[in-house]
Amino acid sequence: MGGKLVIVPTPIGNLGDMTLRSLEALRGADVVCAEDTRVTGKLLAHFGIEKRLERLDEAMIGAKAAAVVDRIVSGEVVAYCSDAGMPGVSDPGLRLVAAAREAGAAVEVLPGASAAACAYVASGTVCPRFYFGGFFPRKATEQRSVLEELRGLDAALVFYESPNRLLAALATIAEVLPWRSVAVCRELTKLHEEVARGTAVELVERFAARADEPGGIRGEIALVIDAPNEAEAAAGAEAAAASAEMRAAELMAEGLRTKEVAKQLSAEFGIPRNDAYDLAMRQGKEQ
Repeated sequence: MGGKLVIVPTPIGNLGDMTLRSLEALRGADVVCAEDTRVTGKLLAHFGIEKRLERLDEAMIGAKAAAVVDRIVSGEVVAYCSDAGMPGVSDPGLRLVAAAREAGAAVEVLPGASAAACAYVASGTVCPRFYFGGFFPRKATEQRSVLEELRGLDAALVFYESPNRLLAALATIAEVLPWRSVAVCRELTKLHEEVARGTAVELVERFAARADEPGGIRGEIALVIDAPNEAEAAAGAEAAAASAEMRAAELMAEGLRTKEVAKQLSAEFGIPRNDAYDLAMRQGKEQ
């Protein structure tokens, strides 16, 4: 049989979630490439599988992917494992698959656990769509930029986050999206699994108290920010109306005629022409 790359998902916490197909693939591979050989080595040992292990993490995959793909083309069966979950989802596996596809090598992707999908369902959202953004940015300015860019998307937003940065992330969410429900999904599928739901402000208070306790906040975390709601839409409309009124007053003070003000308001704020004209008329009477 010819060589191929087999993308092998592993459990995100509970070893009972290892699939039969994944075990079969690991046993049948010539070599297992792993994001961390220590993590994958423990997994193989647990299931009594002895295989040659090669480390292939983010720092190494750029330099080594081509050589691994050459071996696959030459007939080697290479299994790839992330530290946990579905390889290629926020890890270097994606680049290995791309290199193999580009070289025309056979690629087999096995289905398995994904923390993003698990968190989306566990969050309790009723929105039938979700956007996965990978790891939440580290810097507050970048966090705000991402949230502002995605705030109009009619979908739940899913991000991975570190327990050490959880409070800062929630604080930024509270600042940009204060009306949204948020779920902090921690240690999914593990013994101490937790899904905490509330507004970002409520969750900041909840986890700030825990941060002061012995042990602090621990575990792998996925954040799920619910889709836009009616309260947010109403607040946005109110803010837009206030901004439009201020702009109308500025334009009238500059000496523009009512029709010119209405045209400008319609262009800047997307207000229907009749509504913009009524707003301009009101401002003209007040001045």
